[in-house]
Amino acid sequence: MTVEELKISGMLELYIIGDMSDSDMAKVEARIEESSMLKQEVRSIELSLEQFAMSNAILPDPTLKPMLLAVVDYTTRLDNGELPVNPPSLHDESKISDYKEWLNREDMQEPDSYESMHGKIIGSNEEKTTLIVWLKDGAPDETHTNELEKFLILEGTCEITIGDTVHSLKAGDYLSIPLFINHRVAVTSTNRCKIILERAAA
Repeated sequence: MTVEELKISGMLELYIIGDMSDSDMAKVEARIEESSMLKQEVRSIELSLEQFAMSNAILPDPTLKPMLLAVVDYTTRLDNGELPVNPPSLHDESKISDYKEWLNREDMQEPDSYESMHGKIIGSNEEKTTLIVWLKDGAPDETHTNELEKFLILEGTCEITIGDTVHSLKAGDYLSIPLFINHRVAVTSTNRCKIILERAAA
């Protein structure tokens, strides 16, 4: 296969994305090493694919990373011998003192630095997951279809907008988010807002 035939064959694209056998990869790689024209073509294809990916990129939900890190932390703690517990379920009579067992734990304190959100799971099972969450700015719009989200404010203040209704919350306040209605959180205190967050299967 000539250089021109290789350029129009689509094999360079397959080579770049790694979608060919090891033996074919080795053959194409050998041809690229022999030809400065093919090296330039490969670089051009790589740049085009990168530009395409960037122009079609979707920004991830900013809560995704901290929530994944919270799961990793919790799994590691269980692997290291921590026994799973079932914290009290949140309801309109919940009190901050209901969670003092976890709030006073040395390993459940706010880290020195994090981006906009940090979380520590205090208990998780098939029915619900309960976390301590620190929010610097808030959380973006979301709508739940299969889980009930509940908040108990521990420190700071925030506004939780559900549909068109704004709920101003302070330490000790509880709020439950209904299914199928868009909501978002905005921190209104000078410092971050600390909450107990419960996500329960609907």
